[in-house]
Amino acid sequence: MKITVVGAGAVGASCAEYIAIKNFASEVILLDIKEGYAEGKAMDLMQTASLNGFDTKITGITNDYSKTANSDVCVITSGIPRKPGMTREELISINAGIVKTVSSSLVQYSPNTIIIVVSNPMDTMAYLVHKSTNLPKHKIIGMGGALDSARFKYRLAEALGGPISDVDGMVIAGHSDTGMIPLTRLATRNGVPVSEFLSEERLNQVAEDTKVGGATLTKLLGTSAWYAPGAAVSAMVQAIACDTKKVFPCSALLEGEYGFNDICLGVPVVLGKKGIEEIINIKLNNAEVANMKESADGVQKVNDLLEL
Repeated sequence: MKITVVGAGAVGASCAEYIAIKNFASEVILLDIKEGYAEGKAMDLMQTASLNGFDTKITGITNDYSKTANSDVCVITSGIPRKPGMTREELISINAGIVKTVSSSLVQYSPNTIIIVVSNPMDTMAYLVHKSTNLPKHKIIGMGGALDSARFKYRLAEALGGPISDVDGMVIAGHSDTGMIPLTRLATRNGVPVSEFLSEERLNQVAEDTKVGGATLTKLLGTSAWYAPGAAVSAMVQAIACDTKKVFPCSALLEGEYGFNDICLGVPVVLGKKGIEEIINIKLNNAEVANMKESADGVQKVNDLLEL
C-alpha cells in the first residue's frame, strides 16, 4: 500500500505521521514544492520509527511526481492555509490553480489512484478535481465532515462531561463556518439521544461552537489547525487501505442524492477499497433540508468562481 501526501506543511506532515504510526501502509511519499522541505520532514519522522514502533517507510520528494507513481491513495493538502479572519472561500483564487495542477500530476503517474482533497475551500476543490481529472466519481473524496464530526463529538463530550468514546455524532453539508450542519437531533451518548441529557439551548451552543471550530483554532494559533485534520485524513485512508467499510461524512459528488446534482457536499458515505462505496441517504427533517439547501447554495456560489 503506497500513499502519497502532497504538501509537507503542518497538515500534510501530521497526516503522514498518523498513517505511519498506524502501520497499515508500506510506504508514504511526502511531496512538497519547497526544496528539501519534504525530505527534512520525512527524515525527522523516520527518526521516530524505532520510538513509535512502525515500519512504514516515509520518503520526502521535492516536486517530482514520477516518484509518486502507482500510489493507491493520494492526499492533497497543498495550498495556503487560512489566516485569522480569513474564510475558507477567500482562498479559492490561489488554491484552485494549485489543486488543479497537483491533481493532474498525480493522475498522470497514478491513473487508478483514489484522491482525498483537504485543501480549502474543500467542497469546491473536490469539485474542481472531479472536473479536471478523468477519475470515476467514487475515487474523489473531500475531507471535511470527518474533521467537523470529530470537533462536534469533542464539543458534545465537553457539554456532557463524559468521555468522547461514549459520544456519536455527525456533521454534514458544506465544510464552512456557516454551511456545516451538526446533526444534534441524531447525536447519541451510548445510544441514548443527547437531548435526554442536554437542553435545547446547550445543544444549540454545541452546534455553534462546532461550526466555528476551525476559526476558533485559527484565531488561537494564527494559522489553521493540523493535528485533528491530519488524524481525520489518516482515519479515512486507513478505511480505504484496510477496506473496513467504515462510515464517514465526506464531500462526495452528488447526482440526485439529497435532491442535489453536480455539486460536492458532505454526506455520510461508506469508505472501502474502491473509495466511496455507497452514499447513505439519511432522512432529514424539514429544518435540516432547508439548512442543506442553504449550504448547497453557498457552495455553488464559490463553485461559480472557478475557471473550468
